[in-house]
Amino acid sequence: MATRRLPASLRRPVPKYGHKEIYLPNFILTLLRTPFLPPTFATFIVPLNLNKLDIKDYLYHVYSIRCLSVRSYVQQQRVRHDKPSAKAPKARRWYRPRSIKRMTVEMERAFVWPDTPEDFSPWEKDTYDAANKAQEREQASYQPDAVQKPTTERRSIAEQAQALLEGKEKWRPTWEDYGLALG
Repeated sequence: MATRRLPASLRRPVPKYGHKEIYLPNFILTLLRTPFLPPTFATFIVPLNLNKLDIKDYLYHVYSIRCLSVRSYVQQQRVRHDKPSAKAPKARRWYRPRSIKRMTVEMERAFVWPDTPEDFSPWEKDTYDAANKAQEREQASYQPDAVQKPTTERRSIAEQAQALLEGKEKWRPTWEDYGLALG
């Protein structure tokens, strides 16, 4: 049985792997931790206009990583009321945030994430955690039910009153603390 070849006008050149030159990329790739995947797979969040060939060429030229396969999917975001930047959300005005595109790449060589450090002092994690707690307390004070919860000042006054009622402390007028003789 003879095989027939396509005429030259219908034949397309096969794209050569790793020949697209990327000089200064103007996009951001975010590498995600995926502990459920084998070490030969890496998952990225990429711009919506990036395709499979682009990520293959990018990884080859920048990191010298050969990709065996690429899977991609676009994740739509939930529809929300109005834009997040709006001062007051309006009824019946809908907004869908921009979709997120993820690509999972199968590589020739395995990539293993470094271990999580035990000591976070070079990154000032204590300061970061303290700022987060302060921010959470501040945000909690703006919640609708914050008025019903006692503040630290109210709790302190309640504790002082309880100590006076139980006789643990003796009441003294304030003018005695300042050395004033009234009455």
